[in-house]
Amino acid sequence: MNRFQAAVTAIAAMACATPAFAASVTGNFQAQITITNTCALITAPTNLNFGSQGVLVGNVDVSSTVKVTCTTGAPYNIGLDAGANESTLNDVTTRRMTDGSSHYVSYSMYTTAGRTAVWGDTVSTNTVGGTGSGSEQSFTVFGRVPAQTTPQAGDYADTVVVTVTY
Repeated sequence: MNRFQAAVTAIAAMACATPAFAASVTGNFQAQITITNTCALITAPTNLNFGSQGVLVGNVDVSSTVKVTCTTGAPYNIGLDAGANESTLNDVTTRRMTDGSSHYVSYSMYTTAGRTAVWGDTVSTNTVGGTGSGSEQSFTVFGRVPAQTTPQAGDYADTVVVTVTY
C-alpha cells in the first residue's frame, strides 16, 4: 500500500470512528406551584326571576342558583347583601325591587326551601358556609315575594351582591 492509500484509509477510519466520552455529569431541577386558598364565582349566579304577576295576594316563590369554586379544603361563606333598594340601610330583611321611581315590591331571599332563614351577608350569622372541593359547588337561593299591596304595573328589579368570604 502506498502512502496515498494509507492516508485515505486512515482518514476513512477516523470518519467512521465514534468519539469516546470520558465522563458525564448530571443535575436536577424541580417543577413547583403554590396553591393558595381561594374561591371564585366562575359561573354567574342565575337571576331570581319572579316572572309576570298580577295582584300580589299570595306568596310568589322561586329559586336561583349561586355556584362557587374553592380550593379543596378551604372553608368559605356565601353572603347576599341587602340589595340596592332596601328600605332600611344594610337590612337584609327589607329587600325591595323598584321600577326606577318611588314604587317598590318587597321580597326576601332564604337559605332553605321552607323559607325560614333569611340569607344575609354577616359571616357566621346569616350566610351559607361550605368547604371547598376544588370543583364547582351549587347553592340554591330561595326567593319569595310575599302578599302585599300591589304597586302600579311596570318592570321591577333589584341588584344583589354575592360575596364569598374565605
